[in-house]
Amino acid sequence: MKNNYILIDFENVQPKNLELLQGHNFKVLVFVGENQKNIPIQLAETLQKLGEDGSYVRIDGNGKNALDFHIAYYIGKIAETDNEAFFHIISKDTGFNPLITHLKKQKIFALREKDISEIPLLQISNSSSPDERIDAIVKNLANKGSSRPRKTKTLGNTINSLFQKTLEEREITQIIQEMQKRKLITIDKENISYKQPISQP
Repeated sequence: MKNNYILIDFENVQPKNLELLQGHNFKVLVFVGENQKNIPIQLAETLQKLGEDGSYVRIDGNGKNALDFHIAYYIGKIAETDNEAFFHIISKDTGFNPLITHLKKQKIFALREKDISEIPLLQISNSSSPDERIDAIVKNLANKGSSRPRKTKTLGNTINSLFQKTLEEREITQIIQEMQKRKLITIDKENISYKQPISQP
């Protein structure tokens, strides 16, 4: 399972829902601009509960895109030592999109989400309906690119991992059958083929 890192562009997004991360194995870095002098007490308390998995990065200087460059640097630094890293940039700044495209070409997993609640793993764990579950699984598989599971057994294991290994075999089978019904996948002798939107055109 991937090691999930959340890098928050605090100049751009001030999340009020960090409590969603509790019970999950995320490492959180909050990037704070030089001119940002105050941190909301709720965010500080929640980050403190994460212990060594939560930290602040204070930016030196306030030039244009200074914070963005810091985030890019930390992604490169972490990716160099952690081959299982999956990066979630929390920002509304679409300027990160070219970086994410480049990272994917380098086989480095990264997404930009506008809010913590959009992180696929959290969408899955907080899903309350079959449709929400399927939507979250589709998003997760689409982001895996060429590393998507190719056998039904490994697909089942991947799905179960997304749900923190809490699913029964019956539930996993039902999810895979529903994906077939929706023509998201086809199965031929245990081999999986993916259709849009999982497989990009």
